[in-house]
Amino acid sequence: MKTIKYILILTISTFIFWACGSSPIKKETEKEEPVVIANDSLEYEIIIIDPGFTAYLNSIAQPVGFYSQNYLETRNRAWVITWNQRVQNPMRFNPNIYENQINYQNNIDYGYEVNYKLFNYFLFAQRKYNMNLGGGFRRNRIN
Repeated sequence: MKTIKYILILTISTFIFWACGSSPIKKETEKEEPVVIANDSLEYEIIIIDPGFTAYLNSIAQPVGFYSQNYLETRNRAWVITWNQRVQNPMRFNPNIYENQINYQNNIDYGYEVNYKLFNYFLFAQRKYNMNLGGGFRRNRIN
């Protein structure tokens, strides 16, 4: 019974603290939703949990339709190869950045949305982590 009483008091205290907090603190503790890159018909999904990517996608990235799907596929093929090579070499490249291989196959049409978001993630990562995956897309760094 004491345990339940202490848990209840802790829960109420936490709620009161949270409810009375100022709005700037609340904004700092909010978590950004992951960006899901998926094509349900192909059962293909990438989940990007990288703070700042959603803001980049909504404010800095070129709008949907700016690039052709063929252009996006060409860039993604090249960048996926570089990315996967770096994943396989954790002694040389930061394994906290290059965590997982990307299974992107040339003979599959992933659709525009998948290619658009993957392409923009590569642009975002190059800026954020000051890296170059090739192709001359290294721009000003994101802080």
